[in-house]
Amino acid sequence: MNKQSAKYGDFVLTALFAAIILIMAFTPIGFINLGLIKATIIHVPVIIGSIILGPKRGAVLGGIFGLTSFIINYMTPSILSFAFCPLIPVLGTTHGSPLALIVCFVPRILVGVVPYYVYRFVQKLFKQSPKGEYLSLLLGGVFGAITNTALVMGLIYLLFKEAYAAAKNIPVDMVASMVLGVVGTNGIPEAIVAGIVTVAVCKPLLKMRRKQNL
Repeated sequence: MNKQSAKYGDFVLTALFAAIILIMAFTPIGFINLGLIKATIIHVPVIIGSIILGPKRGAVLGGIFGLTSFIINYMTPSILSFAFCPLIPVLGTTHGSPLALIVCFVPRILVGVVPYYVYRFVQKLFKQSPKGEYLSLLLGGVFGAITNTALVMGLIYLLFKEAYAAAKNIPVDMVASMVLGVVGTNGIPEAIVAGIVTVAVCKPLLKMRRKQNL
């Protein structure tokens, strides 16, 4: 396969993953409204795109993920939507905060970057093992999901701690334990699912791309 064909193939795959993200975002399967916050599985195609297409295209897909989060939180706000959309007033105020853009976009862009480097690093560590690729894909998926959940909740704690406490009707000094609880209850299942799906989808896609490059 020549370079022009490879670039065209990468463009097509990027468009395909972007379309999947948009479909998931604007149908019930992408965001799960838990009342306090919207749980999501949209990070999965971003993780897969990162590993298959590299960190640059992965970051673009992560940016699209962040944009869908912005739109969804504006169109159908939950009690914590002020942390994802600066057009939603922060709880206890009459205006939104531009800091919401950091929460909305930075973790999602990094979801498109971190899995690629985790995958490559683990590949190098276990390149002599026949199971090395399975492990590297599994950990790429797991760390991609953890990046999303941990950074989103961590940034909410750093930037919107008082508003989060008001939303939960708890003392401010209990916010840290609540955030850790969300990371545990949401983040662990999301990471397990992301790891399994990443292996299942990336393995055949990588095999196909290697054949095309021969």
